[in-house]
Amino acid sequence: MSTSTIHDIGYRHYEGRRLGRAYVMRSLYVHNLRAAYGLGRPARAKVMPFLLVAIMLLPAAGSVAVYAISKEADTLLRYSSYAPTLQVIIAIFVATQAPVLASRELRFHVVPMYFSRPVGHLDFVLAKQAAMATALLALMAAPVTVLYVGGLVTRIPHSGQHLQDYLTSLLGCVLFALVLAAIGLVVAAFTPRRGFGVAAVIAIFMFTSTFVLTVQGLAEMRTNYSLAGWAGLFTPFNLVDIVQVRLLGAKSSSVGIAPAPLGGVLALALCAALIAGATAILYRRYRKAGLS
Repeated sequence: MSTSTIHDIGYRHYEGRRLGRAYVMRSLYVHNLRAAYGLGRPARAKVMPFLLVAIMLLPAAGSVAVYAISKEADTLLRYSSYAPTLQVIIAIFVATQAPVLASRELRFHVVPMYFSRPVGHLDFVLAKQAAMATALLALMAAPVTVLYVGGLVTRIPHSGQHLQDYLTSLLGCVLFALVLAAIGLVVAAFTPRRGFGVAAVIAIFMFTSTFVLTVQGLAEMRTNYSLAGWAGLFTPFNLVDIVQVRLLGAKSSSVGIAPAPLGGVLALALCAALIAGATAILYRRYRKAGLS
């Protein structure tokens, strides 16, 4: 019988401090957040996200400039209506960047390599969701902050009320970011090809918006305003706007708003269900990919 021999070829054991699970999650979060804006990647990967950031900032800067000249409060855009008004730009950001975060590892079959380290499937999913939500929050909160700072610089009256409206709109931006990130990542995770992922996310937003607008239009023609309001629960931007209006006291930016008080509570519950459901679906998706 042959005997086995272990040869010492010079490998050195790691004797440093074990950084652990929290460090791995933080590293995954930072890596995905940088990827959402193309940082650390070729220049062409930065064009789309930063172009969309610039487009988001333009109306805010223009609104502040007009107010500085005219001194008419109505010329300053409402904080809570900024995201619903520019929802097309936000949807494009989700559609173009969610596949970058969700589908590249699946396309190149490298997911098992991540799970060979001390990181769980849920940690992997939460890091991606947090990174995508942070990227969206930065996209939406930056122009709202420009509006608020611009108003302060130009000495807008009732600054205390504007501070309250600004903080309320930031809460709305957080909820927008969580809901949109959840939807975008789930769709992108099941379309490994980036082009298909972009088209699928855009199709989801377009289909739900078109369907809801059609139902609301027909309901208003029949003076059924309650139905028009409840229909808003079936499209993500209207859904979060209902929470802003009914629970945070913001002014309505949508065609129909579900009646209070049940409308706001139900909308918030649906937002929570969307986020939790997306987390569960992504968990199963990456767990299956990690075993293949």
